[in-house]
Amino acid sequence: MPIINLRKYYPFLTEDCFVEVSDEVAEAFLLAKRKENNYNHRTWYHKAYYSLDNGDGIENDMLHREPSPEEILLQKVSMQQLYEALDHLPPIQRRRVYAHYILGMKKVDIARAEGVTGSVVCNSVKKGVKNLRRYFEKKKWME
Repeated sequence: MPIINLRKYYPFLTEDCFVEVSDEVAEAFLLAKRKENNYNHRTWYHKAYYSLDNGDGIENDMLHREPSPEEILLQKVSMQQLYEALDHLPPIQRRRVYAHYILGMKKVDIARAEGVTGSVVCNSVKKGVKNLRRYFEKKKWME
């Protein structure tokens, strides 16, 4: 019958406590210790010190945070400013920038829909963004 040191398995014990146990119990202690070590290693390797099943709700709070009234106002103002700036772009640039950034279309899909090459759309979107940036700087909306 093997003799185990309980201090090895129970870290809160401050003194060695040797106990003679059956082979099955010694095997169970060894298996549990290996599982715990593997879990700690996986946690360290993936830097997963927090878990979604932790139950304290910290991840849900971070992922599903309600915007404050100030954030909602800033978002609305920013969207109004963006639409105002878009109105000052040439129609083709406006349409392509809107399709790419607001509607989320790929440049290739825009090019296919308009019957032009992808590089034409890329250049147009790039110039449109550049013009938007100039308009925002002119209005002093960028900080």
